[in-house]
Amino acid sequence: MKYTLLVLAAALSIPLGGLGAAEKPKLNVLFFVSDDLRTELGCYGNDIIKSPNIDRLAGRGLVFNRAYCQQAVCSPSRSSVLTGMRPDTTKVWDLNTHFRRALPDVVTLPQLFKNNGYTSQGMGKIYHGGFGDPASWSAPDVASQPPAEDAPKKPNGGKKKSAPAKAADTSASDPANAVTKTDRGPAFLATDDEPNGGEEGALANEAIAALRKFKADSKPFFLAVGFHKPHLPFNSPKAYWDLYDPAKIPLAPNIFLPKDAPAYAMANKNELWSYSGVLDASHLPEGYARQLKHGYYAAVSYMDAQLGRVVDELDKLGLRENTVIILWGDHGWKLGEHDRWSKHSNVENDVHAPLIISVPGMKAVGKRTDALVEFVDMYATLAELAGLPVAANVEGKSFKPLLDDPALRWKSAAFSQYPRTSGGKKLMGYSMRTDRYRFTQWVDRDDHSKVDAVELYDHRTDPQENTNIANDPATKAVVEKLTAQWAAGWKADAAK
Repeated sequence: MKYTLLVLAAALSIPLGGLGAAEKPKLNVLFFVSDDLRTELGCYGNDIIKSPNIDRLAGRGLVFNRAYCQQAVCSPSRSSVLTGMRPDTTKVWDLNTHFRRALPDVVTLPQLFKNNGYTSQGMGKIYHGGFGDPASWSAPDVASQPPAEDAPKKPNGGKKKSAPAKAADTSASDPANAVTKTDRGPAFLATDDEPNGGEEGALANEAIAALRKFKADSKPFFLAVGFHKPHLPFNSPKAYWDLYDPAKIPLAPNIFLPKDAPAYAMANKNELWSYSGVLDASHLPEGYARQLKHGYYAAVSYMDAQLGRVVDELDKLGLRENTVIILWGDHGWKLGEHDRWSKHSNVENDVHAPLIISVPGMKAVGKRTDALVEFVDMYATLAELAGLPVAANVEGKSFKPLLDDPALRWKSAAFSQYPRTSGGKKLMGYSMRTDRYRFTQWVDRDDHSKVDAVELYDHRTDPQENTNIANDPATKAVVEKLTAQWAAGWKADAAK
């Protein structure tokens, strides 16, 4: 009898231990990332923005109300997610450093899947523009990435510009004031592309073609699709501009700097001002601010439509029941809050970003969780869901248990950071978001015992982080308690 079983197992290529039970197929992963996407979505409570496809994904998954990136700028955030390491480990705090300089042998998230029998494919912007990582992929990434954000660009990526629509007046609101003149083109434009045309439409086409090939090959896959929108420039087909009445788009309610915060806490006149036609002033008037926000909303809807096309194809191919879908925005973005635009700080608007996951068989379908999670946790989570081994030095914590019980007691804090140079001093702002507070210490980069400034915001009374209360005598005990928690850092939660 034993001999018969061995022969049968060999003939059918079935492990002896698997006789009598079908081998469980490997879970695929569809890994979406959207550049500069903040929680300005229907599933996060915005009833003006049009994001039906992301909202539909949320209805079939779990929405994380409080997910935080580790640094609010593209390369550090993406490097952290894709290595499972924090910025102080990757040594990536800027747009010019590749994580393999400090971590030459690190196994990235897509590389982990590739090493375990998956076809790992990336397209669009996965790593920061201008950077690649051949070891991550089974084949070279399909869509070439745009240059690094700090490098000069020709208008519309050097391609023929689409005709502007009347809805997208690219002139500054006050022509008497000087405006920027660069070689990167305007900060926003309604193009004459078809609704599924343009760069994001082409990316969706590539993703759809990849899914069809995966289906034909019958192999497990890790497909990373990196949408460039809503990143600047806010160039989208006119159809998406026409979804909105600009008069109904709300402007930021706190167009002023945080009271009693260090001046260097916010970057001034940075990324946005590298495009043409932007009023050359720190404060942007209401008319121009409304146009910018209109452009951002249109770009979100454009990206949402293309994501929907890819998910629809996954459904059509019958792959949905065996595929994990995850969507995250690499960091937030200020749309006039604190009288600033773009990211590059530790404030809630910048480090808080969307995270949605849909997993076959999960219990928390259509739910949301207030658990504090960090983007660095995605590596361990996806690996655990797929049953893949994770190196002991991975610095995130799998949030898989939350997929069954979103109300579980979870992390006590999420940690972010941002570097600054002020008055010749090289500083690092280390920020901690607890259930109630945001607490930030600005310290000397080489000697963390040298504290230059402290910020404290109480989210129960000041959710917009408008007033720094760190120096208020009434908060002395709170500051002392949070300082101790801050010093213990993320490792304190990891040890629990």
